[in-house]
Amino acid sequence: MSPLPRNQLLKGTTDLLVLATLEQERLHGYDILQRIRAAGRELSLSEGALYPTLHRLEARGAIAGAWEEGSSGPRRRYYALTDAGRGLLSEARSEWEQFVADVEAVASTRATEASRG
Repeated sequence: MSPLPRNQLLKGTTDLLVLATLEQERLHGYDILQRIRAAGRELSLSEGALYPTLHRLEARGAIAGAWEEGSSGPRRRYYALTDAGRGLLSEARSEWEQFVADVEAVASTRATEASRG
């Protein structure tokens, strides 16, 4: 068993992943999942995690959803990033970059070596 289970690491980044995926174009839920999986290779976000995230982001005004008739099937709900969502995405990216830098500072061998010296 990995000391860092991916599903635990993924929990704190789901909002960032969804917002970033919607940055360029509006998409429906399944396409959001596919884009995240394709770009992240090892990121296996589940539908069970995605849809509550979409609902939460929509309630916060970060994304807007609209139902549309499907060309070959049932209607689908498409989501688009709002202006508030763009601001939230910018903040989330900054927080992520700081978090990664903090973790690297602690986890890197250079930090361990520095503390011995």
